[in-house]
Amino acid sequence: MHLSLRQLEIFAAIADAGTTTAAGAAIGLSQSAVSAALNELEGQLGQPVFDRIGRRLLLNGQGRALLPEAKALLAGMADIERRFSANTPVRWRVGASTTIGNYLMPARIATLQEHNRHAQVDLVIGNTREVVQSVQRLEVDVGLIEGPNHEPGLEVAQWQRDELIIVFGDRHPHAAALRAGADLQQLRQACWLLREPGSGTREAAEQALLPHLHGFDAVLQLGGTEAIKQGAVAGLGLACLSRHAVADLIELGKLRELATPLPRLQRQLWAVRHPGKRVPDSLRQLLGLPVDVFTDD
Repeated sequence: MHLSLRQLEIFAAIADAGTTTAAGAAIGLSQSAVSAALNELEGQLGQPVFDRIGRRLLLNGQGRALLPEAKALLAGMADIERRFSANTPVRWRVGASTTIGNYLMPARIATLQEHNRHAQVDLVIGNTREVVQSVQRLEVDVGLIEGPNHEPGLEVAQWQRDELIIVFGDRHPHAAALRAGADLQQLRQACWLLREPGSGTREAAEQALLPHLHGFDAVLQLGGTEAIKQGAVAGLGLACLSRHAVADLIELGKLRELATPLPRLQRQLWAVRHPGKRVPDSLRQLLGLPVDVFTDD
């Protein structure tokens, strides 16, 4: 048996696109060439890797087992080509959950490009669950997340600490009283603005607050950090967010930091990678990772 990387590339393209026609369009081949390559692959494997349902091709059990291995091999080959091609700019694809992607990474990318004008970074932003899924599917070179990783088979390392603060706006119904601070009972009875389940920001807020408050009397769920910030400005409730995320509105006087009897609130931010992805020096420099993290030795 002599499988080729081209066969695996075509197999992965079909798995993503669902038809040979769409796969061919994605990788620049004719439908007939894609079908021929698939037939050859299944012939060499001695069994089909797709179920044929009308015009759709759906991965069967064998195909689902093969796909992550195929993508890991393709990612490894792409890394080799990128590493040794002198004429190709270094380009990394980084997945980041919302607070990291919106407030921490842009400055890091700018600093990297000041020192290496050929380095390019594509930043893919989603919630923690979405970033982890992108790492699993080898769609990004590394992921940066605000909550812990719950998926097996991935390598996780501590990245940096992030301070959380509680904020409110002057339009809050109890703004005058909140300027003097709030006790635990007031915090427990407040309306809290939270992200959706699966968000690292939501998980971090719950982990920081619930051990002290033992529950929220009222929660208003909003679909993003910016929505929560603006909701707090509008007086809809209290928000527990990264200091990085609210620094701009605090400086403008649109949000105020709430004094509470709670201890300093912090969370751990994490870096996560697929074992099939290597982390070279330029990407390590971008993330500020120690030399002993994500080594391939």
